[in-house]
Amino acid sequence: MEPVAVRAWTATTAMGTGAAAQLAGLRSGRTGLRPNDFGPLVDGAPLPCWIGRVEGLEDAPLPAHLAHWECRNNRLAWMALQADGLAGEIEAATRRHGAARVAIVVGTSTSAIGATEEAYTRLEPGPDGTPSFPPDLARRAVHTVHALGAFVQEATGLQGPCMTVATACSSSAKVFAQGARLLHAGLADAVLVGGVDTLCGSVLYGFNSLQLVARERCRPFDAERNGLSLGEAGGFALLERARPGDDSLKLRGYGESSDAHHMSHPHPEGAGARLAMRDALARAGIDAADLDYLNLHGTATPANDRVEAAAVAAMFPGTVHASSTKAWTGHTLGAAGIVESVVALLALREGFLPGTLGCDTPDPACGPQVRTEAANTRIDFAMNNSFGFGGNNCSLVFGR
Repeated sequence: MEPVAVRAWTATTAMGTGAAAQLAGLRSGRTGLRPNDFGPLVDGAPLPCWIGRVEGLEDAPLPAHLAHWECRNNRLAWMALQADGLAGEIEAATRRHGAARVAIVVGTSTSAIGATEEAYTRLEPGPDGTPSFPPDLARRAVHTVHALGAFVQEATGLQGPCMTVATACSSSAKVFAQGARLLHAGLADAVLVGGVDTLCGSVLYGFNSLQLVARERCRPFDAERNGLSLGEAGGFALLERARPGDDSLKLRGYGESSDAHHMSHPHPEGAGARLAMRDALARAGIDAADLDYLNLHGTATPANDRVEAAAVAAMFPGTVHASSTKAWTGHTLGAAGIVESVVALLALREGFLPGTLGCDTPDPACGPQVRTEAANTRIDFAMNNSFGFGGNNCSLVFGR
């Protein structure tokens, strides 16, 4: 495919705000995870697990002109929009193309459901006596999946097509594919893509009900791994058509699949994962041997890591450096794609390839591609995988 220039990019996670904080955490081996101190409480205590919580959200209300969008998810979106000079890049793109020619495609898994949970815990009698949301949470637009996209549109003033993708954990990887299609179809001249997901009771207790949450910090690809650690994150990237001689980092290819094997379990042979990776390489015009770094979905659940490692071993030579970064950030669900795209872009820009934190005893069933130690080397191509519930998969290839 025609490469797409990535003009600006940022991520905010439990490791801190902005790309520099992500790089510093990855280099130091310092996890952003902590013992769960996020509600709701059950029997007087939070769910016993580790989480990736973003500092400062409780003390960072939205600006007054955006207060009608107030919720934790939109607070994090606003925080991420202010980092790494992104706001200035958005303004510059608006001057170049006009606000109506800059699109928005964002991904989320649960959107502002935390606000909806709070509203149900604070029901009040309505005018006719039936239970109703309290006045401060009776804001219909917030209680939708598209709350994120609509908020970002108002916060940025962009007027192009605006979409919210909700395909579970592949959501904010798929936004890059959708953004590229909008550009290639001539429906936009620039696209702001990204994703935001925040912690809430539905996430913590929903995943716990599936017996997927580890009591200790997650250990991707470790022989004794027993579940994931949940996190929250937000991030964005600004895409434009590449110009001749453009030295920006590029989105070189994408692959998407929906194998629909099971609602929550991956296909046992990783059929959809392989298809997504293969299509991403094909669109990028490269062979598997040309890939330098692969950021794995690597959630640390026994089945997910086993299936993904087998798919990677079947497709790539042992020279590929593959790792999971979820023990730094937690699994950020609908924001995982944008966070790990930023990691891939950092690997290209900095020549730093992260290892796999928490993998102290590598699972012998995993191939030689999965690395526990970091490496420093110039690379030309990096891929990241994001695989969601229902077999909804997306792989992205970035390059010079």
